[in-house]
Amino acid sequence: MKKAKYIRCSTVEQNTSRQEVNSSEFSKIYIDRCSGTIGLKERKEGRRLIKDIEAGQIDELHVVSICRLGRSIIELLNNVEFFTAHRVNLYVENIGMYSMINGKPNPTFKMIVSVLGNVAEMERLGILEKQRMGIELAKAQGKYKGRLYGTKMSDNELLEKYKKTVKELKAGQSLRRAAALGECSLSTAHRISKLIAA
Repeated sequence: MKKAKYIRCSTVEQNTSRQEVNSSEFSKIYIDRCSGTIGLKERKEGRRLIKDIEAGQIDELHVVSICRLGRSIIELLNNVEFFTAHRVNLYVENIGMYSMINGKPNPTFKMIVSVLGNVAEMERLGILEKQRMGIELAKAQGKYKGRLYGTKMSDNELLEKYKKTVKELKAGQSLRRAAALGECSLSTAHRISKLIAA
């Protein structure tokens, strides 16, 4: 059995040791440091994981919790379907459950993942709502320094302004790390990554 573990934390500074406690059990470990809103296929280690699955190098994949794979219910269910289609049994440690039983999809697992995925999505929406309210309050107090409404840099202007971010992304850094080093927002780094990948 070829067992692997996928680990994700949201920031470069976050410690992954809690997710690595049983790392000796696995032949491969993938660690991404990025937001859960970024799709698995857009993450550096996520892409490597997908490639190895497609090459038949993994039979069983472990994650600490389902939100490590994403915070969108559609993204989560698509990932589970992908693993199942490639005969990879996903094990979620905090609920102690496999996605397949005797090689067949586990309906209880899918139901629980749907519930947990909705919770993760609601948490994300809650964060965004708090952020929006914070911006509204800052605007009311005259402290908001965001971009003027309707202004947007062209693709070339963006790449020119954030050369450091471009360099770090091309060197294989995570989106969050490249954003920090290039002194831009995570969403800007995400946009840049799409431009250089095109």
